[in-house]
This record gives sequence, C-alpha cells and structure tokens, in this order.
Amino acid sequence: MKLAFVISFAAAFSNLAASPVVIGSKKFTESYVLGEIAKRALNDAGVPTEHRQGMGGTIILWQALYGEQIDAYPEYTGTIAQEILKTDRALSLNEIRDALAKFGVGITESLGFNNTYALVIRRTEAQRLGVRTISDLRNHPELKIGLTHEFLARHDGWQPLRDRYGLPQQNVIGIDHALGYAALANGSIDVKDAYSTDAKIAEYDLIVLEDDLKFFPNYDAVFLFRLSLRPDAIAALRRLEGTLDEKRMTTLNAEAERTKNYTRAASLYFEGGARSTTSAFGESFPHKLSRWTLRHLQLAGVSLALAVLIGIPLGIFASRGGPVGHTILGFAGMVQTIPSLALLALLVPLPFFGISVRTAIAALFLYGLLPIVRNTASGLQDIPRSLRESAVALGLSPAARLWQIYLPMASRSILSGIKTSAVINVGTATLAALIGAGGLGEPILSGLNLNDHVTILEGAIPAALLALIVQWLFDLLDRVLIPKGLRL
Repeated sequence: MKLAFVISFAAAFSNLAASPVVIGSKKFTESYVLGEIAKRALNDAGVPTEHRQGMGGTIILWQALYGEQIDAYPEYTGTIAQEILKTDRALSLNEIRDALAKFGVGITESLGFNNTYALVIRRTEAQRLGVRTISDLRNHPELKIGLTHEFLARHDGWQPLRDRYGLPQQNVIGIDHALGYAALANGSIDVKDAYSTDAKIAEYDLIVLEDDLKFFPNYDAVFLFRLSLRPDAIAALRRLEGTLDEKRMTTLNAEAERTKNYTRAASLYFEGGARSTTSAFGESFPHKLSRWTLRHLQLAGVSLALAVLIGIPLGIFASRGGPVGHTILGFAGMVQTIPSLALLALLVPLPFFGISVRTAIAALFLYGLLPIVRNTASGLQDIPRSLRESAVALGLSPAARLWQIYLPMASRSILSGIKTSAVINVGTATLAALIGAGGLGEPILSGLNLNDHVTILEGAIPAALLALIVQWLFDLLDRVLIPKGLRL
C-alpha cells in the first residue's frame, strides 16, 4: 500500500513538473517581445514554457493570471495601479507588491525602463500648427484623434486626460494600435496614443507631445506571476530585473517590426549569454501552421459536435410548435444576434470558463446552434401531412416514426444546417486567439499588430481553405446520409 502511494505521488509530481509554465502577452509588439524573452529565459533555466501571444488587453490577462489559466505576463506599474488595483494614487512598488499578494500574485522589480503612455503627432503637422505639448491641442479642436480601444476605456485614458487638459476634440475614433500608426502616416487621423518605447515613433518621424500637466504616471515594466509558480521559474523571471533600458527595448521593438519575428527580436536580448537549447528563431513555419491548424480543427470540431448533439434534439422539440418551440427558436436566434467578439467577452467572467479553450468552444457551440435547430425544425415541419398520416396508419410507434421516416425525410435540411454551422465555426474560430485559445487567428492577430499582410494571410488563407474543405466534405456526406430519392 505504501509503495503504491509513493509511486502515485511520484507520478503526480512528475506530471506537475512536466506541465509547461504558461506566459501570456498583450496584443502589441513590446508585450510579444517580452513574452518571448521570458519564454527563452525559462527554457534556458530548464523550465518548459509556452507563450500564448496577443491574448488581448489588461483585464483579460489579469483575469487569466488570477484564474490560473496563465502563470505570468509582462505588465506596467501605472497600469497595475489604475486598472487592476483601481486607485488614482501613485503607489510604490512595495505597496503594489503587498496589494497583489492578497490575490496570490507576485511582481518582479522593474525590468529597467518606463514605457509611459504618450500622444503623438506627425512632425510636419506639429510644426505647421505650432503644437508641442498636450495643452496645445486645446487650440485645435479640428484635429482628428484615433485611440486604441483600451485607452478609450482606461481610468488613466482618454476621458480623464480630456478632462484634465480641457481638450475640445470631438472627432475621436477607436482603432487598433498598429493600424493607428498607418492611419496617422496617411493622414486619416492627426493624433494617436502611443507607448514611449514604440519603434514606429522614430520610423514615422512623429513628435511625442509633452505631458506638461504630468497626467500619466510611471509605467515601469515588470512581470506579474502567480506566487504558487515553481521557484526556479520565479528565479528565472527575477534574473530579468534591471536588464533593459528604454533605448534597448526600443531597439528590440524595432527589430520585431522589421523582421516580423518576435522570437528573433527577443534573441537579441540574449546576445553574449549562454546559447539556448532551442532555435534562436523559433518554430519553422510548417510546424507553426500544423499547430495552428490542429487547434483550429479542435475548436471547430468539438463545438460542432456539441451543436449537433444538442441542436438536433432541440430542433425536434421546436418542430412541434407551441410555447416550447417558439422559446427554443427565439433563444437560438437571440444568441446569433450577439456579435461573436461580445459573446466571448460575456463568457470570460463566468465561473468555469475564464481565459481558456473551453470558453472558445462554448462560444462557437452557441454560435453554431441556430442553423442546426432551425433547419431541423423546418425539415420536420415540411413533411407532408399525408406522409405523417400514412406512418400512423402503419401502426409505427412515435419513436419509430421519428427515426425511420421523419428524420430521413428531413435529412437534407438537417445536413444543410450542420454544413452551415460548420463553415460558420471554422471562420469564427479565428477569434479564439483573442483569449489565448490558439488556432489560425494567432497569425492574423500578429499580422494586424505588425501591419504585415503576409503574416495575416498565413492565417487567413488556411482558414478559408479549411472552410472550403469542410464544405466539400459535407457535400460528399450528403451522398452517404441522404436517401437517394431526396438528393438534389
């Protein structure tokens, strides 16, 4: 008995030790690069590590950390105080550390640089208008401002900034961080929010407007981690403390955007250090493509299987009409009207879900219900009354009538609904990457961040081909499952 217990304990400990540490990152270049640096540092320390890139904004990453779906991620002290601890007071690092400990979360010392928020404008435009500080914007209400969606909603973002400076601009739009730089360069907007270490500030010859009223706090870069994280992983993260200044971080960001490769940029940090046991340039494209595609198929396949298992019975009940039928069709239709991104966001805070693959599968399942429920109900309702009466006259039981006559008669309509649901799921599954669930949305999000069409197409083309293959396979399935007399 004792020997069995020891073996079981050893096996459990071995599995725990083998589980990779999961590093998360936000959806902008610097966070990707810092995530890759952490991954390399932990791998070099003998700690197996996985990096979930571009998981979204602050709240999503914090919920994932607090909910134990990730183990660590790069963050900034000003953001921690304002967005996580919800205070306008300037907090010392020790105060932040004590407050986070109540959530079971630890924090490293500063990595060595302050990446503060800033407003930027084209140099030529600044010189033409005589704009040097944020206060100077008061004199130019006609300027068009494009801001990231997170900055628009932050406690240290646009609305408090506008109130502090008394800014009159009304033409304000939300735009992705990387796409905002392109919009600024082509004149679609005049001012945008930026991070002080963004490489594109120099690349596009932009001016950082002076924060003359000292609105923005310090945003010292740190790593947040779960206090229950294995000690050697925490030690590896702590070895990154004080090793990056603003100039070096800007250089790494510029390298990532020049090469479109976050892993290669992160490798520059380690130049002169011990040689990594992994490739300096990360996975090969075929390996990444297979990983993205397999996860995409898992998301779409599991969600579709659930939608079929639950949707067909619901469609059978809905076909009978009455309050129950109307309620089922009404619920499925209501879910379909919710934007897919909003549906993901609504599921994340709920117990059991959080930032995980099961959240993405649940959202895809709900999104795929309507075509299956509606087509099942319609197919059964369209069966002629004479055929129903004949089935009753034959003396068949209700179950036999359903399985031997009604469902085969409705099979063309049912399979059409399943096919529609499958194609919807394959396309919508790209959004799963927003919560770190992977799939072919990963390169699409990365390409949007880098404003790199090639990287976007690395995910978009396989996703489109996958949808076409799925449709073709269902066309073949029609020949097998639909009775010959009912085929088109």
